[in-house]
Amino acid sequence: MVVSLLLGLSAGGVWWWKQRLASETPPATSEQQLAATGSPATPPSATAPSAASAAPVAAAPVAAPPTDPLAAAGLSRATIRIDGPMETAVTAAAGPEVGPALAQVVTRTLVWWVDVPGDLRRGDTLDVLYQVRPGEEPLVYAVRFTSNKTGQTHRAYRFQPEGDKNPRYYLPSGEELELRLENSPLEDYEQVTSLLRDGRRHKGVDFKTPVGTPVKAPFTGIVRRKNWSFRFNGNCVELEEIGGKNRRALFLHMDELPRSLKVGDRFNVGTMLGRSGNSGRSFAPHLHYQLEAANERVLDPYESHRTYRRSLAASQRAAFEAEVRRQDGLLGTTVAGG
Repeated sequence: MVVSLLLGLSAGGVWWWKQRLASETPPATSEQQLAATGSPATPPSATAPSAASAAPVAAAPVAAPPTDPLAAAGLSRATIRIDGPMETAVTAAAGPEVGPALAQVVTRTLVWWVDVPGDLRRGDTLDVLYQVRPGEEPLVYAVRFTSNKTGQTHRAYRFQPEGDKNPRYYLPSGEELELRLENSPLEDYEQVTSLLRDGRRHKGVDFKTPVGTPVKAPFTGIVRRKNWSFRFNGNCVELEEIGGKNRRALFLHMDELPRSLKVGDRFNVGTMLGRSGNSGRSFAPHLHYQLEAANERVLDPYESHRTYRRSLAASQRAAFEAEVRRQDGLLGTTVAGG
């Protein structure tokens, strides 16, 4: 019993001594913990995050970049001062890739106000709103032209009235920019792309119109020729006036002519000769309409026909005026004038 008691007291003393040493030993560092266990010690903050550290931090608001109205509309603007050839001035403003074609398109509007290039003056200014189209000519939406010849600022805006097949250019008054011909070979078309007075030495009027547009006789006459010089003229018809001024009308680049059409056939004014096309030396669908006197002198259809301008219907004025405000805003400062 004495031996057992001594052994028990010895064991208890050893246990007490180990507990005392453990309480006096400092806690292991993270490096010691990693060496002993193969994993780092977990700090108290990782297991019990404070309310402050758990709260999400709000990101500072980022201001949206300003939007360019022109870029948003997919359009470009050119401000041009004419101090020499117009093409040179337009190219300097719009760049060499767009400028030459843009100058041609802009000319189609200017010719309704002045002769080009004869009436252009140094110091004339142009503001043009246009869309660049890869592989196609630029599409002009608005033109503002200040002329030293007329002393006026002229404006035109592209607009398509509801229900119309084609957009057209309109003056601020709501009238069409282009004059129309009475007894025209075409009832409808998109644009006149060439005139005798546009400086291109063209012998006729070119009407931009889709393939298949009906072509009508401008006067009562007899077919004298068809499909001559096909390589250049494509499908073509020559109509000679009966009585009257004995004029001749030539229609070039037409679609395939009806097989029933023969030399000597008579057509009354307003009856259909065929349909417009894109044949021969033609770079886009259009009709070339050429008038000649009996002695083969070339006539200007806009001097031989009576002319008129169409106006927008009253129901279309509000939409047109809203579009004018939009285009003027994209052009810049609004200018009063006709």
